[in-house]
Formats: sequence, C-alpha cells, structure tokens
Amino acid sequence: MNPTLTLTYLLVGALLTNVLLKLWLNARQVRHVAQHRGEVPKAFANQISLNDHQKAADYTLAKAKVGQIDLLIDAAVLVGWTLMGGLSALNATILSYLSPGLWQQVLLVLAFTLVGGLLNLPLSLYQTFVLEQKFGFNKMTWKLWLSDSLKGLVLGLVLGVPLIAMVLWLMQAGGVYWWFWTWCALVFWQLFLMAIAPNVIMPMFNKFTPLEDEALKTRVNALMQRAGFTAKGFFVMDGSKRSAHSNAFFTGFGASKRVVFFDTLLKQLTPSEMEAVLAHELGHFKHRHIFKMMATSFVMTLLGLALLGFASQQIWFYTGLGVMPNLTGGNEAVALLLFMLVVPVFTFLLAPVSSWRSRVQEYEADAYAVSKTPAADLSSALLKLYQDNASTLTPDPWYVKFYYSHPPASLRLARMQHA
Repeated sequence: MNPTLTLTYLLVGALLTNVLLKLWLNARQVRHVAQHRGEVPKAFANQISLNDHQKAADYTLAKAKVGQIDLLIDAAVLVGWTLMGGLSALNATILSYLSPGLWQQVLLVLAFTLVGGLLNLPLSLYQTFVLEQKFGFNKMTWKLWLSDSLKGLVLGLVLGVPLIAMVLWLMQAGGVYWWFWTWCALVFWQLFLMAIAPNVIMPMFNKFTPLEDEALKTRVNALMQRAGFTAKGFFVMDGSKRSAHSNAFFTGFGASKRVVFFDTLLKQLTPSEMEAVLAHELGHFKHRHIFKMMATSFVMTLLGLALLGFASQQIWFYTGLGVMPNLTGGNEAVALLLFMLVVPVFTFLLAPVSSWRSRVQEYEADAYAVSKTPAADLSSALLKLYQDNASTLTPDPWYVKFYYSHPPASLRLARMQHA
C-alpha cells in the first residue's frame, strides 16, 4: 500500500479509537458518579455530609461535560491542522511574507502556538469564570487573568523563542544525529528552568512569604530532621487569589529545596495534619519519585526525537498528514509541529501504565508518611482535601485506570488503615 495512504488511514483509525474510547470512559464516569450521587459511601458517612458529597458529584459531572466538548474540539482541530491542510496553509502564508530560513520557521511555530491558544481560549475562560465560579473555586478576577496572560506571553517569548530557534537550528545543522544533540540541549534547558523557577519564574505570578506560624514551623522542622531532609525555608504561597483549591510542594534542588504551602491549605488543616501532608511529600523524595519521573521523561524524549529524526526524512510523513514538504529542505518546523500533533493520538493507550505508576508512587509516599506521623492525621488531612476540592468519592474504576494519577479516596484511606 502507498505509505502516504497508510499513514493517513493509521491517523484516522487511531483518532477514531481515541475519541470513541475517551467518550466511553467519560460516559462511564458520568453514569457511575450520577448513580452514587444520592448516598454518601458507608466508609465516609460519618465524615462527609450528603451536601458535600453531592457537590463533588455535580462538580465532577460538570467537568465531564466540558471535557467531552474539549475532546471533540481537540479532535476537530487536529484534523484541521493536518488532513484538512491547516498547517500547510499557515506555512504557505508565512512563506508569502518571509523567505525560507530559520526565522521563517520560528515564526511558523509561534503562529501555530498563537492560533492554538486562541482556539482554546473560549473553553478555558468558560472553565475558569463559569464552571469554577459556579462551584466556588475561582478567585481570579479579569484583571488578574489579563495580568497573568500578559506575563505568560512575555515569559513565553523570552524563554520560548530562544528554545525554538535552538531546536530548529540543531535540526538543520546537527547532521544525522541532530536528535541526540537536541535531546542534550532540551535536558539542559529543562534543568535550567527548574533551577530558576523558584526564585525567578514563580514569584512573577505568586507572592511567597516565610511561614510565620512558629508552632507549625517547629513541627515541620522536627519532621525534616527525623526524616534526614534539609530545606532552604518554609514558605506560604498566595494561591487563594486564584483558586480555592489547595496543595503543598517542594521546589528547587538539593539543599536549596523550598517547602511551599498554599495559604488555603493552612486554613483547612490542623498543624498535625499539615505535618502528615509534608511527610507524604517527603516520601516522594525518599523514594526518588521525582528523579524517576524525570529520568523516564528524558528517555521518552530521546526516543521521540530519534523517531522524529527518521520520520522527518520521509516524504510520506508529510503527505500522509496533509502537508506537501519543500523538496529542497527547510521542513524542520513543519516536521516538529506535525510530530507534536499526532504523537499523543498514538500513545494514549499508554496512559493506564503512566497513571498506574503514579498511583503506586502515591501509595509509597503515603506509607512513608504513616511511618513518620500518625496514620489518622494523614487520613483526616486527605479526606479534608478531597472534600474541600470537591473530589468525587465514587469514580468509575475504568476511568480511574486511565486518568487518575492519585488513588481514589476509598482505596487510599483503606490501605492506610491496614498499614
């Protein structure tokens, strides 16, 4: 069979499989949550009110409806960019103003990103200012949204344009093994961003203040010492100015690690529960989960770039995805964008493996936490977080297998009780 048609049929088949599978999973989640909306699961009947349980169910159902629309839009946009010739038309438009070359290709990537952002904007605004607002989670004002958008745009240009130019230049000048040199550059770039994020990038969007609660500070310091960890400091982030959702996390490397608590978390949990949540985060470091995730990401990036190195040299890769390549060269940006568009379609079936791996790591972090703090404290903290974030207690099991990076509350708390 003609390789061009083969790739086209493969894309159509994979996309249909993706859409139908995701719609099926979404329908299962909606049906399962709706069926259990009327009654709090027995294991949580003494801690969760029916009103909170139903709020979580309604929030989950509302997100599922938006997710279904998002899925169909994404599929249509993918077809528009590829088989319907959108990317080819955008490239031709830019070529009508600029001669072929590195900066023409950089502009193509920027234009593609801009158009994609504009296409996603209406649904993103709906999620923030309608859905999240309806359930009391959105705290962002239009002024703050505009400020964040402008900062994000400037930051994207300052950091993104050099990265795009570097990758495209390496694709042109790196020879047969350009993909390996590009991978080296991307690894360095990612590590560089991780290093500057705590002190340069994150403060552009949020205010970080030293933790002032001396009793809590003493408590978490003692935990850090028992666990053999050091941190540069404990900070509170003003997450409440954007959302009522809460979290705690580490940033930085080595001894420069910072412990960051959302201000919403401090209002929701007791000091002993905060200590348990921090012990959970320490568990991720103890088991080297962050390192393992980064290593996996780097390996997958290397394999992806190697595959792109092969595909970008094949005419059928372009024609099979709706683009006529320039036979004299200069197709690097087109190849990169096509690859980024279609790879998720072909790799979605790997999602259960990634999600399972993440859930296993959460169990490991929980086990570490209950070895350092009372299990009851972590259980009550997690239950409050599930409740305050309106996380459903009755998700569909198959939906969990594909999408959940954290175990459902029932399984997670049951395992802690038997630890």
